[in-house]
Amino acid sequence: MARSNSGSLPLMAGYPGFLIVIIFATLFMGWSPPQRANISTLTKKVGDTFFYNTASLIGMYGLALLFGVFVLQWLFPDLHKAFALLLPAGFVGGHGTATLIGGSLEKVAHWNEALTIGYTFATVGILAAVLGGILIINVAARRGWTRVVQSARDMPINLKKGFVPESERTSMGTETVNPLALDPLTWHIGLVMAAFTLAYYLAHYIENLMAGLLPGKYADKYDLPEFCLALLAGALIQKMLNMAKIGHYVDRRIMSRIGSAVSDYLIAFGIASIKITVVLEYAVPLMIMILLGLLYCLGLFWFVGRKIFRNFWFERGIFVYGWNTGVTGFAIMLLRVVDPKMKTPTLPDFGLAYLLVSIVEMATIIVLPLLVANGIIVVPAFILIISFIVCIVLSRYYVGWFPIATDALRDGETKIVRGPEGG
Repeated sequence: MARSNSGSLPLMAGYPGFLIVIIFATLFMGWSPPQRANISTLTKKVGDTFFYNTASLIGMYGLALLFGVFVLQWLFPDLHKAFALLLPAGFVGGHGTATLIGGSLEKVAHWNEALTIGYTFATVGILAAVLGGILIINVAARRGWTRVVQSARDMPINLKKGFVPESERTSMGTETVNPLALDPLTWHIGLVMAAFTLAYYLAHYIENLMAGLLPGKYADKYDLPEFCLALLAGALIQKMLNMAKIGHYVDRRIMSRIGSAVSDYLIAFGIASIKITVVLEYAVPLMIMILLGLLYCLGLFWFVGRKIFRNFWFERGIFVYGWNTGVTGFAIMLLRVVDPKMKTPTLPDFGLAYLLVSIVEMATIIVLPLLVANGIIVVPAFILIISFIVCIVLSRYYVGWFPIATDALRDGETKIVRGPEGG
């Protein structure tokens, strides 16, 4: 968990560290039918989505680290060696990942400005996702790249105003316990807090144990991420409930809403915790890295995205653009603008592919901060860049490469958008 080492920060600066643990506690909680996913299934059904999303994730981390070593350190010799890592942390992961990585750097590398810089990147990323995404969509609609809508003016009314019309409202979840015995929301929040508490005390126990075993100079470098333990604790609690034949009384949609609500507070507290003096102090390298991040996202979208996807290249590409600059919620928002009724398979394919993409993402945000904090940067950066290239090559080999005109229909698009008869 991210803990502030600076007494000058307001109390709310410590909230995101607690909130991110709660969010991770919800990820594996909630009943869902057993699913089987493997590399073969993903490659056959959603290979282009899996490889492109994985490449976009690791590519930004690798590029940022290399740019930080060979450019930023030359331009700004006194800049912290982990500065560049916070760009992908804020862009790809949003305020949640910025909290995780910034908190780790704050504790392991003793860099008190890490959280503010991470939150700054995340906030700019959100603006890039919303404003930049809408601008791209308007250009795409005029040039005939979109397949479902012809203009951003065609987007649903609930995206324009934020309120959902009565005819389009859906349930937030299902009552799985009798309110007379226990309120369903209390039941679900109680399970989440049980996972949070288990992770919190287990982390402190292990950290104290390791502090006693490790030599003094290494003890302060040992940091056990509590969000990982919360993820495991949530999965363990759900598994135990499943074994007791009561796992289906945990509603996945309610758990998702709890995590989403906490995410909103995390973003709010993250933005409120930004120290303007730190932003001004790092203004020039911040702007350079932000420009790098935007060029990466746009370049990947145009030069790779429009060729790697077998169909609906723009819908899939704008979704990943929103994911790379903001969070999944903003990616879905942009997708809803160009695909209001979710006719394209963009979101279902992402959901299936993310089963494995999430493993790569988790490994990245856990391992990289520890390596970078200890000065191990160039080797992991080159490994990430090589892995990025491998993903593109594998997608081309297994799925194909589609250098088709941007406004031309691709295989399967007519049937999905217009119906089986293409009318």
